[in-house]
Amino acid sequence: GSPIAGRTRKEVEELIGFFANTLVLRTDLGGDPTFRELLGRVREGTLGAYEHQEVPFERLVAELQPERSLSHAPLFQVMFILQNADRSGSGLAGLRMEGVVAELETTRFDLSLTAVPHDGGVGGVLEYSTDLFDRSTVRRMLGHLQRVLEQVAADADVRLSQLELLSAEERGLVVDAWNRTEAPYPGESCVHELFEAQVDRAPEAVAAVCGDESLTYAELNARANRLAHHLRALGVGPDGRVAICVERSPEMVVGVLGVLKAGGAWVPLDPAYPVERLRHMLADSAPAVVLTQTSIVAAQEELFAGIEAEVLVLDAPAWEEQAATNPERAGLTSRHLAYVIYTSGSTGTPKGVMVAHRNVAGLVAAQTRSLGVDETSRVLQFASFSFDASVFEMVMALCRGASLHLPPGADLLAGEQLERVVTHGRITHVTLPPAVLPTLSPDSGLATVRTMVLAGEALPEAAVKRWAGGRRVLNAYGPTEAAVWTTFHECRIDEGGNPPIGRPIANARVYVLDGAGAPVPVGAVGELYIGGAGVARGYLGRPALTAERFVPDEFGSEPGARLYRTGDRVRWRADGALEYLGRVDHQVKVRGFRIEPGEIEAVLHRHESVADCVVTARAEAGEKRLVAYVVGDGEAGALRQHLRRELPEYMVPSAFVFLDALPLTPNGKLDRKALPAPDFAPAEERYVAPRTPTEEVLAGIWAETLRLERVGVTESFFELGGHSLLAARVVSRVRQVFGVEVPLRALFEGPTVAQMAGRVDFALEAMDAELAQVDPDEMAQLLALLRESTVA
Repeated sequence: GSPIAGRTRKEVEELIGFFANTLVLRTDLGGDPTFRELLGRVREGTLGAYEHQEVPFERLVAELQPERSLSHAPLFQVMFILQNADRSGSGLAGLRMEGVVAELETTRFDLSLTAVPHDGGVGGVLEYSTDLFDRSTVRRMLGHLQRVLEQVAADADVRLSQLELLSAEERGLVVDAWNRTEAPYPGESCVHELFEAQVDRAPEAVAAVCGDESLTYAELNARANRLAHHLRALGVGPDGRVAICVERSPEMVVGVLGVLKAGGAWVPLDPAYPVERLRHMLADSAPAVVLTQTSIVAAQEELFAGIEAEVLVLDAPAWEEQAATNPERAGLTSRHLAYVIYTSGSTGTPKGVMVAHRNVAGLVAAQTRSLGVDETSRVLQFASFSFDASVFEMVMALCRGASLHLPPGADLLAGEQLERVVTHGRITHVTLPPAVLPTLSPDSGLATVRTMVLAGEALPEAAVKRWAGGRRVLNAYGPTEAAVWTTFHECRIDEGGNPPIGRPIANARVYVLDGAGAPVPVGAVGELYIGGAGVARGYLGRPALTAERFVPDEFGSEPGARLYRTGDRVRWRADGALEYLGRVDHQVKVRGFRIEPGEIEAVLHRHESVADCVVTARAEAGEKRLVAYVVGDGEAGALRQHLRRELPEYMVPSAFVFLDALPLTPNGKLDRKALPAPDFAPAEERYVAPRTPTEEVLAGIWAETLRLERVGVTESFFELGGHSLLAARVVSRVRQVFGVEVPLRALFEGPTVAQMAGRVDFALEAMDAELAQVDPDEMAQLLALLRESTVA
């Protein structure tokens, strides 16, 4: 065709005007080709595009129907222009031409590179969107391009994976300078020895508080020692596992310390989990002993009837005659296991993460440097015992001489109940998932809190602005496989945007690597790998999975050291902080819980009515919720019951969408973008309108909390998308509007408007203020109050 753009016919060569059409180019980078092979692929793709260059770009967009967005152009976001036309004006007699650089105020694309041949070389201009890039980032990108061109000019047969983007200076920055976190830490000490050192320093200080019961450091140590000697007599020793199935209580702390002092590793079991899940964890961990409480043995007869291990009841101990002295190490080292915690597994069953004493010692040292915990601190034990955040809380307090406050679980979910716990205990340090924050008031309930660690999911900018005034707010990140905590960022009110996950803690190292395991430049997206003191031993009984996720450390100096491959997508900011961008796989975080959708899918597939399914997390009205898409003739209620027999409540989807078939892409893969949005609204045929003034107010509270237009009185709060945190909001609103105290468990026991109305009416009758006798004007004021708060 003609060298003049867009003029493919001789008849139009002399016409003046813009005839160029936009060609969308796609290049296959699969198979790690050489640069020469890549040039061949680009040539083939470009020639194919020129064969159809007269097809208008708008026609292509109309045919492909991509998802449209105001934030970027459809089909492509990077433009390349080769400006090779004669610009000398030699063909225009009597005229002289020269180029003029125009000032640009806007750009149509994220990046636009224009190349212009001149003086035997090539010059160019890179135009960029300032919403996405700053000048320093673009300069780095041009440096990377220059290094690539130098390498391929020297050897056109170099493979793409072997191309080095980073200069020596930038590599030193991301590999070394930002990972200089070395600091002294008690790497040869065991966790309980750090606790025992606090006992020696202040034996009469309060160590643990639960309701009206409290234990000093000396009392807690003595009780744990007696249990430890008894466990030793039963054969518990280094790497021996002891399951602990208890409610939040002093017995929980006694059990943990007793197991550690005996030389064993504790395996936490949440008594609220389904029996089938607890059975799997027991079978997989094969504990020699199970520690529990009298009430749990009575409530879990089905579980304890099949346990082969010895069962010890902590609240009725039979080992009081044992010595109260600290047991000797007896062969225990800091490289032996401290605990095994189970996390969601993509293959359909949870997997146990093995964490050693030295990993936890590194965590304690990092907390000491970052959190300001001392003998005056009061630490809230908020997290479920089955999650590693509970380890974070316990060692934060007990290894630094603070008091650990363990209110009963029913008093701790969220809202005013949590505020009362914090106020009553004068709590100074809390660790919370960001999803809890909307249920709390920064002024009324958490005035005593000096340090707030927020972790488990993305922290929004609005939460920082609301909570960072007058206290330290840390945005923390870390997987169970790296001993809870790896990076943190101290948030400021005046910083814009969502906060990053920050820099590595003491003795942790972090690397952002590409698919070939090479460091990526600042600003480029890669997978996060973690090295250093916190990296766990691996997965219990899963050598293949351990080898896949725990890979040789090519950057450290310790022989045999490994990096944990997180599966999280991140990038370095120019200031050395890490920015979290999502997952490489489909793992999700919902309200701070780490969930593998594959585990839910595996359980769903075991139901006879399910032919196919996929589970994903969707953000609906600001709330991230699990949604199951099912092919089959099942019914949502039956599938929920099926899942609850094997999975904890937080893993049961809020909505079920039934499809004739799962949507697929042209190459036969699941098209997740084509999955329809769920409808959390009640089905029209099931809708039952409120019948009493109480039901009318409660239905409004339900709708306000769930962000629905209306709610029928027979619809389950949880089947409409509710969860424990939203339940706490409902109970708080009920207290505010009706002036009665309804326990949170009442909503779990009776999750419909009609059932809650019965509880409210009963409470009002007990106060000698039956709702039916309330003056109609007063009821109108209640309804007006509810409507005003909903609008607000």
